[in-house]
Amino acid sequence: MQARSDKGTMIKYGLLEDARHWSTNAEEDYISQLNDKDQKILNDLYSQFQNASYKELVTYTYKEYPFFAINSEIAATYLDENELSLIELHRPHNDSKNLYTIGYEGIKAEAYMNKLVSKDVKLLVDVRKNSMSMKYGFNKSQLKSMCNKLGIDFIHISELGIESDKRKNLDSKADYKKLFDEYEKETLPNRTEQLEQLYQLFKKYNRLAITCFEKEHTSCHRHKVSDYLAQKYGVPIEHL
Repeated sequence: MQARSDKGTMIKYGLLEDARHWSTNAEEDYISQLNDKDQKILNDLYSQFQNASYKELVTYTYKEYPFFAINSEIAATYLDENELSLIELHRPHNDSKNLYTIGYEGIKAEAYMNKLVSKDVKLLVDVRKNSMSMKYGFNKSQLKSMCNKLGIDFIHISELGIESDKRKNLDSKADYKKLFDEYEKETLPNRTEQLEQLYQLFKKYNRLAITCFEKEHTSCHRHKVSDYLAQKYGVPIEHL
């Protein structure tokens, strides 16, 4: 899905032809601009797969990286019973009850979703005030669609977010601490209905994740939400 998005962007800017196959319109030699290590990686990939068919590429990927085939709708077309059994062995099985927190800063949509799948998360709760993002995959509709395709339910509880104007001019740890202290003391006490809703969802799904932007949970208000649930209800927390 990231590749499709990248292709669309490159077509938009005239770098690729709008065709089924990737065909560049640019005359500039971008490969020569890469460092030696990256050039070698590309050359090795080209040497290994330049003549491979679609079927051969899919089969190779599923055999070598079975985790990425656990939700495939076409695996049975390309793999035999033994190979399909190996895929099942890589399917995550998690019997624990946990509330996870996760941010999408500095991570692509595939890697983000793989984190959720690896923990067998059943529900993703978006706690952003406004679930808009310029980053591919993280608008509300995109995120919900990706979750649903992987069997993960999705809900947005905007009331648990922080107003965007309060997130301006955060230049130091002290600024963030002040923001989160204010959120804990002034906002959360007025969000008991939503916090109770979140706890009931945890009891229903056993494994849910709350999400916002920041990579580190300590730089995001979501850690105040998870701290509240841990302290009031004893909910086990894991920060991804």
